[in-house]
Amino acid sequence: MLASGILNETGKSMLEVARAGAGAIVTKSLGIAERSGHPNPCIAEIECGLLNAMGLPNPGVKAYADDIKEAKAGGVPVFGSAIGGSPEEIAEVAVALSAAGVDAVELNLSCPHAKGYGVEIGSSPEKVREVCGGVKSMIDIPVFAKLTPNTSSIASLASAAEEGGADGIVAINTLKGMTICPELKMPVLSNRIGGLSGPAIRSVGVRCVFEIFEAVNIPVIGVGGISTARDALEYIMAGAQAVQIGTAIRSQGTAVFADVCVGLSDFMSENGYKSVSDMVGVAHVADT
Repeated sequence: MLASGILNETGKSMLEVARAGAGAIVTKSLGIAERSGHPNPCIAEIECGLLNAMGLPNPGVKAYADDIKEAKAGGVPVFGSAIGGSPEEIAEVAVALSAAGVDAVELNLSCPHAKGYGVEIGSSPEKVREVCGGVKSMIDIPVFAKLTPNTSSIASLASAAEEGGADGIVAINTLKGMTICPELKMPVLSNRIGGLSGPAIRSVGVRCVFEIFEAVNIPVIGVGGISTARDALEYIMAGAQAVQIGTAIRSQGTAVFADVCVGLSDFMSENGYKSVSDMVGVAHVADT
């Protein structure tokens, strides 16, 4: 799947990703109203990944409806990413996304660099349960909760999402991070704090998926630092039924989707697996 925040500025870019081999698309995170985000610099490249503090810029869910329609022409499921400053606002966005034709809604409850629109809601099991329950009462398409690793127990958040009626979990979002320019004696990002993505967070993501898999009975989608089939296999064997790719597109282009799929097929043929589902959670069996 294409992760939210990468190459989903327009319907055309999402369509191109679908045609490149992605099995599903997640839109950029959308709110009720247009949001400008943080000023530049808002992205910093570091040795092991990227730090971004975009601040969730978006045109508003209704203005994005035509882009969703164009993306759906790619013939793969389109997930709409919803943000909001309150449970009620998130539910309103989810309703608008459903009306725009998305196949599922991903609740972004975990952005670490947009005050009031992420971890303030997503770090509380009670709030996560409330948001998921409110959205599920308003729409009849699948709802996935995207959770933060910036917490003491992501498994408890996943359990709360399941209790609220969520159909699945997405893990993980970016980790809080910062980089400083020694010559200028100041943070590189205008927001100071950003979200770390890329290879540096993969082991954290795999651990989170492993813990969530043991805590819930709903599907888990793994995301964070995936650029090869081997990376995807770590998440799948930890318990993910699907994976999302984002930062790797920066270095590998959209070919990464087809490359990962081919690599998974080759591994399955070489090791006697008939389907991806046969590999989901097998690390837990080995652990026992």
